[in-house]
Amino acid sequence: MADHLDLTQEDRGAHLDTAFRLLALAAGVTVLAILGLIAWSTTHEAWPAFRVAGLHFLTSKHWVPNDPDGPGPATAQYGTFAFVYGTLVASTIALLLAVPVSIGIALFTTELAPRRLRRPITNLIDLLAAIPSVVYGLWGIAVLAPQAQGFYGDLHRWFRPVPGLNRLFGPDPNGRSLMTAGVILAIMITPIITSLTREVFTTVPRGEKDAALALGATRWEMIRAAVLPHSFGGMTGAVMLGLGRAMGETIAVALVIGSSPQVVANLFKPGDAMPAVIANQFGESGGTFRAALMGLGVALFAITIIINMSARLLVRRAEVRVRGAA
Repeated sequence: MADHLDLTQEDRGAHLDTAFRLLALAAGVTVLAILGLIAWSTTHEAWPAFRVAGLHFLTSKHWVPNDPDGPGPATAQYGTFAFVYGTLVASTIALLLAVPVSIGIALFTTELAPRRLRRPITNLIDLLAAIPSVVYGLWGIAVLAPQAQGFYGDLHRWFRPVPGLNRLFGPDPNGRSLMTAGVILAIMITPIITSLTREVFTTVPRGEKDAALALGATRWEMIRAAVLPHSFGGMTGAVMLGLGRAMGETIAVALVIGSSPQVVANLFKPGDAMPAVIANQFGESGGTFRAALMGLGVALFAITIIINMSARLLVRRAEVRVRGAA
């Protein structure tokens, strides 16, 4: 009788495992199917613009959807290179500013801060992540942009003798610029990267940290030898999520970037970004113009996928190298 009950329980467990495995498989396939449908439908809607512009859709800097001096749509030009450039530049500035700060805050809260300070700092970071993006944008255009213009002028004077940097920090600064958009994005993605990185740091085995300290390592040497290598994959994932948020941000960027479709090395000049262009112009679009805006969404989707795949390859190669060194 007992053997019969044991077999019944094993059968039930096997059936539950099978059901759970099928449910997880269905969830994964559903996500992939949704992504595939999004990619197919947006590409289908954008195809008229792709057919008209061809490769110039990504390589040309001329965005003239409606030419008032021309006979009509035949004179329109759909070159999105300036928008792709603005998106990548603003997102890169955001990462350069946000990643060191985020990792520093995460290390402080997990390794250095007194226990009584950890919860208030964590709650504050989580609160910053909950602020709507339009609030950041309004603060940026009303407070940061006017105040930053003078500081940008000081930066130009400081770096004017330095070759290369004198072009990045160029003359005639504007408060609504690529740099201001990057700063706003950095503030917005810092809570996301910090929270995820902090959770990754808490997964480092205590034994590895204690072993490093027992061998005479300082606190920094323990972090460099035990915490950072163990957390590299998780940190990269956190940075990629922050980058995805930065590249897809719309309202805040639209308010502070300046809405000027130009490709300039001077970070203090206005620019434009793909999500901001879609938000600003979609309401007045139609026909091939609307298809071109849909094409911007397809390009943003493709760039995000390429960056994430590159990050996964980087993490995989790093993990293989770490195992080989071990």
